[in-house]
Amino acid sequence: MTIYGKQLFLHVLERRPNTLKIVYLAKDVDKGVFAKIAKSGAKVVRVDERKAQALARGGNHQGFLAEIEAFKFETFAEVKKRDKIAFLYGVSDVGNAGAIVRSAYALGADALIWANKNLAQNEGSEVAQNGAVAGLLRASSGAAFELPIALVVDPLTALNELAQSSHALYAAAAGGVEPKDFKFESRFALVMGGEGDGLPRKALEKCDGVLGIRMREGWDSLNVSVAFGILFDRIING
Repeated sequence: MTIYGKQLFLHVLERRPNTLKIVYLAKDVDKGVFAKIAKSGAKVVRVDERKAQALARGGNHQGFLAEIEAFKFETFAEVKKRDKIAFLYGVSDVGNAGAIVRSAYALGADALIWANKNLAQNEGSEVAQNGAVAGLLRASSGAAFELPIALVVDPLTALNELAQSSHALYAAAAGGVEPKDFKFESRFALVMGGEGDGLPRKALEKCDGVLGIRMREGWDSLNVSVAFGILFDRIING
């Protein structure tokens, strides 16, 4: 798969150098960075702007691109063993998903589950790896490499299995209880709904509590990644 962008590239170089296959440089880099690239053993190819733009599909590559090994998601069976889980139910935007992954890792989540039927069924394809998966890595600034992430096709079944494995399920929805007024279990999943419709009734009914965020009068919504960060932090830190 192809990745691009300075922050993501440097993350891979620092933490996953063994996954690098080919490094494409469209600009000069300092000696320290080049030494690390050389140490990784990856092939280094100098490219012009036209080639770099083609590899990045018009994205902002900042002069750093690379071909790396295919990204592998974790299994649901493994992820449900973790205590503090972020659960994305219907989140379709890769940018939002990546931002949540980044916040989840930074705030202390143990794993993340993403209900994304299309990606779950095609995660290994070249189109998915260079599209949604690469976008997830980029939007998470590399945090997706560090946080175990499982894809599921049927979110309701996944919620049932989490409940059976002793996870408390907390939904995020308008009108929910503020976290400060709620007593949380140490083993839980925070369930976030989609960008437009939120969580369906069937999902809410499976949850042990519904959490909300008090906002100024007349304001009724936040971006899902922002809402996740606020709620998860309040669950963890009070």
